[in-house]
Amino acid sequence: MTDARDHESHDNDAHEDEPSQNLPDTSAGSAGAVPASAEPIPDPGLPEHTWRPTDVDPAQEKRAERQVAGLFGLSAICVLLFLVAYFTLDIGDDHDTVAGFGASTVALGTTFGLALLLIGVGIIQWARKLMADHEMVEMRHQARSSDEDRQATIAALNAGLAESGIGRRPLVRNSLLGAVGLLGLPAIVLLRDLGPTPQEVAKDQEYFGAGLANTVWTKGVRVVRDVIGTPIRAADLEIGDLVNAVPEVFYEVDENGDHVIEGVELQIAKSKAAVIVVRMEPDEIIPGEGRENWAVDGVLCYSKICTHVGCPISLYERTTHHVLCPCHQSTFDLADSARVVFGPAARALPQLPLAVDDEGYLVAQSDFTEPVGPSYWERG
Repeated sequence: MTDARDHESHDNDAHEDEPSQNLPDTSAGSAGAVPASAEPIPDPGLPEHTWRPTDVDPAQEKRAERQVAGLFGLSAICVLLFLVAYFTLDIGDDHDTVAGFGASTVALGTTFGLALLLIGVGIIQWARKLMADHEMVEMRHQARSSDEDRQATIAALNAGLAESGIGRRPLVRNSLLGAVGLLGLPAIVLLRDLGPTPQEVAKDQEYFGAGLANTVWTKGVRVVRDVIGTPIRAADLEIGDLVNAVPEVFYEVDENGDHVIEGVELQIAKSKAAVIVVRMEPDEIIPGEGRENWAVDGVLCYSKICTHVGCPISLYERTTHHVLCPCHQSTFDLADSARVVFGPAARALPQLPLAVDDEGYLVAQSDFTEPVGPSYWERG
């Protein structure tokens, strides 16, 4: 009796002897063989390289080099003209005009814009006419290149640096360095427009204070409600009230009916002099040393400007006497000299000493005894 396994074995041997009918012939001698290293997409090739005039004609190359250097030189001239315009043209209400615009604004914008434009155009001309323009191909690889690839990249960068000609074209290199170096001068000059330092005294001491160190608060100036300008009596405030207030000088007018402080000067003065007025039970107040007489019947006055980065504050929790800055959550205890109880602020809110005048209205005893707002490096 024949074993079925014998038939199966014979069948397998027969199949092994038969050539495959469906698989392509991948032997080395086969015409249809595909090498293992072949690219998955056929290389379409690149068109024949066309030499530029500057590649084959030394005169054209020299001319292009002079053009690039000339553009960089013009950029440097524009920077110098920017500086001349900055120091010579008038600004403010009596400025010179060009087509209805301030001459200083037109000159500064035009010269600085041209300085940047000319450097950009010069670099483009340098790349188009003088740098090598042959195609470079890099196959995709993993995020972390092999050491060999890294060495090859450095070699390619060095080759590109050499092909740019920056080493053997001192005229282009030096003119570029000069143009880019001069671009730093306008930035240095414009630092002058950042505003007065704390040591610079304002023109009108009575209203504008000296630099950052003082405000418009002086002895006897009434505390009035912000926006409407009405004076405040201590008796008009309820326990737990918080009022946004400013000095009365903001609402004073001259003989012609014009505000004494207005426009930019008003905004500058208000940014330092804005205050909050609160009322609490007198026995809940913990006065600081030397501040025993700074409150009036439980009414206290503090700067509205947060000592962290200068944000305006007025989020008041009347049960705890805490006021919160909405920007970074610095929290101050108004009952305890506005000391910091939470958040990034490093010091308490400055307190304005209060008194009452003959008509019973709240007035300042003096200016703040310390600078308001965030700390700055000149603070002693």
